[in-house]
Amino acid sequence: MDPVLAGDLARLPELLQAARDLAVREVAGLAVRPVAASGPAPGRDPLPAAGVGGDAALARFAERWAPLFSGSAGPRYLGFVTGGATPASVAGDWMTAALDQNLSGAGGSRAQELERETVAWLRELFGLGEAHSGAFVTGAAMSNTVGLAIGREWAGERLGVDVSRAGAAALGPLDVLSGSPHSSIEKAMSVLGLGRDRLRPVPLLPGGREAVDVAALETALAGAGGRPVLVVANAGTVNTVDFDDLRAVAALKERYDFWLHVDAAFGAFAALSPEHAALVDGLDAADSVCVDLHKWLNVPYDAAVQFTRRRDLQLAVFHNASPYLGLPGSDPDFLHLTPENSRRLRALPAWFSLVAYGRDGHREVVERNVALARRLGAGVDALPGLELLAPVRLNVVCFTLATDPSAKRVAALARAVAASGEAYVTPTVYGGMPGLRAAFTNWRTTEADTDRVLAVLAAASGRGS
Repeated sequence: MDPVLAGDLARLPELLQAARDLAVREVAGLAVRPVAASGPAPGRDPLPAAGVGGDAALARFAERWAPLFSGSAGPRYLGFVTGGATPASVAGDWMTAALDQNLSGAGGSRAQELERETVAWLRELFGLGEAHSGAFVTGAAMSNTVGLAIGREWAGERLGVDVSRAGAAALGPLDVLSGSPHSSIEKAMSVLGLGRDRLRPVPLLPGGREAVDVAALETALAGAGGRPVLVVANAGTVNTVDFDDLRAVAALKERYDFWLHVDAAFGAFAALSPEHAALVDGLDAADSVCVDLHKWLNVPYDAAVQFTRRRDLQLAVFHNASPYLGLPGSDPDFLHLTPENSRRLRALPAWFSLVAYGRDGHREVVERNVALARRLGAGVDALPGLELLAPVRLNVVCFTLATDPSAKRVAALARAVAASGEAYVTPTVYGGMPGLRAAFTNWRTTEADTDRVLAVLAAASGRGS
């Protein structure tokens, strides 16, 4: 054995303790460290020929790279839709790495059963029935890809084509209808051979809504000429967290033949709040569902889950025919259900967090984040230099400059906020207007944090950014 590696093995408890100490220092400093890193990255070092050992590697990371990482785990990182990592989920993630289970198949481990248990809990959390099976994937983009892949196979079933064997070309044109699809939908269509150009935008409800007009959707379905189509409904759009009327969309299946995929990447968590649960009424009627867990469940990157009613079609798409991997049975190994053969035990951090805090703890995070988004929205609305672009419907505040909201000036405002070290928000375009988004999903965020974000927005916008 390499002597440096042997030395690390002999001192493994001390090395893990040192890593723990560094992690504690970094996390404890989230309240004071800049939310976004500033300054250039260091130059690249050459590949080491001789190793220096774990302790020296840890020290080098702490000095050279840790200060340049963002404070995305902290309470004022409001960019994208990014959660933090609850204490229990961090512990679960560390255990995931330490136990290093191979989730390709059973492999002498019962880790797959833990994933199945966690998927069942999540299914219940989001109000889905037992007809939905699921599996962990890397994120919402992959969850959407899996859902549309199963939908593609369903379309082939309707047309008498085995797409998994004959290929997408044998299927012919397959349209995807959606009102406000996330960009990952087009990416998935490209990956699956459907083609980005087969996305058919459906008119939205009037009044600045991002929700689909169900009557217009019915018109589009009626014009499909009897060919199967895929419909992507949205449960929480990225700009304004608008929701399609899922129950009304699902009711159209009584008259038209289509696959209903619901992108509920973070909107599914509305189910936890009695005040907002009606927004996801009808989610259970979906043929496939996407939910991202490193958003509002606040588990470490990367983790999402996909659900579907048609595990048989999912198996047709993703099964891996190899003697050493075994044949899929009635309860197939997960490698037969998702694109990855090699699978990390992503379920374990989610399992830890659900056990530690339960439905009630996660509901409190959702309801507090919604209240804080409303607080920031009211503050933005009161500032003379800023204006809301849309009502605060759930946990995202979409706003812009009140005067001359050009792309250049809005980008300058975003840079000023990041440069302050106090907060981080991300740019968008809503209704043709450049703007910014502040997304509340972090379990740490408090009213005091929200007021600090508002203060830096007031200062930056008041300087004429």
